[in-house]
Amino acid sequence: MGPESDADVAGWVRGLGLDGLVDIHVHFLPERMLTKVWAYFDDALANYGMEWPVFYRLPEQERLDVLRSFGVRRFAPLVYPHKPGMAEWLNQWVLDFAAREPDAVPTATLFPEPGAASYVDSALRAGVRCFKAHVQVGAYDPGDRQLDDAWAAIADAGVPVVIHCGHGPRRGKHTGLDVFGEVLARHPRLVTVLAHAGMPEYEQALELVANYPRVYLDTTMVGVPFTENFMPAPADWPARLAEVPDRIVLGTDFPNIPYDYATQLRAIARWADADERLGEPFLRAVLHDTPAKLLGV
Repeated sequence: MGPESDADVAGWVRGLGLDGLVDIHVHFLPERMLTKVWAYFDDALANYGMEWPVFYRLPEQERLDVLRSFGVRRFAPLVYPHKPGMAEWLNQWVLDFAAREPDAVPTATLFPEPGAASYVDSALRAGVRCFKAHVQVGAYDPGDRQLDDAWAAIADAGVPVVIHCGHGPRRGKHTGLDVFGEVLARHPRLVTVLAHAGMPEYEQALELVANYPRVYLDTTMVGVPFTENFMPAPADWPARLAEVPDRIVLGTDFPNIPYDYATQLRAIARWADADERLGEPFLRAVLHDTPAKLLGV
């Protein structure tokens, strides 16, 4: 049934025969930017209509130590801009971060603006292994033609994009899986990880997985008690996952989650226990093998 607490995570992972976890959805940001993100969560009652206490509100080194204590072997530190002119310097920041933290996979981001294709190309040449796109925070249309060449380059490189394009936790101007579906129609080879499994549009997310062989779902905040209160997964979620067990990857949103890391792992373990087609092979794939394949680690 998964680890009872964070203290049990590393032992539970070893018990599955894994040498660690690979988490594709983690956030590390420049300090000033992270302070603003945490301030937004502090005002979550106004912004989201619910309290959202950041569980791992710690200095950067302590956050790294905590993540490693869980047995996280590799992770994707995701960054994202909310306006033009941010993406390129964020890409340099996260490249520097990954250079000094060898278990951090180099990542990058993008925004619809002149020069997007150029800095995406530069990021790919620098060895970036994952991109982050946040349609809700950025309030942009992912189908903006200024991004066409960037999406094409990322698709050609086979590098995954973790994209928050669903309506959760609140609807944005350009959120909705139908909106991003138009991007996939133009770039069907784009390796896509739908953050939060497209929450709350779980059915539409599964349709995209069925229609595009390079689309995956991450587990971030799915099935945990906090989210089940307002955007619950379908009642037959484990059975639906059993149809696509190799297209699900571990994501957690560490450190900005309002509960401990073990809570997400328990949710995934419950899915594995709920359908005989899943079990430990599914856990090993989700927690390590599939995200490791996507990130090339």
